[in-house]
Amino acid sequence: MAQANHRFTTRMQRRIYGHSVDAVIRPLDEEKAVQASADLIGELFVFSVAGAAVIFEVQRSSRSEARKEEKRRQEIEAMMQRDEELAREIQALKQKLDEVEQLARGRGLGGFKHGNATEDGNGKPG
Repeated sequence: MAQANHRFTTRMQRRIYGHSVDAVIRPLDEEKAVQASADLIGELFVFSVAGAAVIFEVQRSSRSEARKEEKRRQEIEAMMQRDEELAREIQALKQKLDEVEQLARGRGLGGFKHGNATEDGNGKPG
């Protein structure tokens, strides 16, 4: 594994610096190969743990955003229901006001119109 990594990195360095990649690459001696393998395994472990942490954090953040979005949706829905309830209540109050106005007109109180009580029936204060 270390020998393959050594050949790969050496070829990449040669390509980057514009040197010939056809040259023979000498293998590492056994001690350097073991050390390079240990370093490679350690780096792979560290990057794997870091990658897993990043993935975990992204998923956690995504779930948190989904919960916030659901809460916002529920709040909007509650506001819409409240708005509908208030609209129904306003309509009921308008009907009651119309009924009161009709009763007032029937009893001779002609100057009463949507909250504006007047002295005469013309809508002008007397």
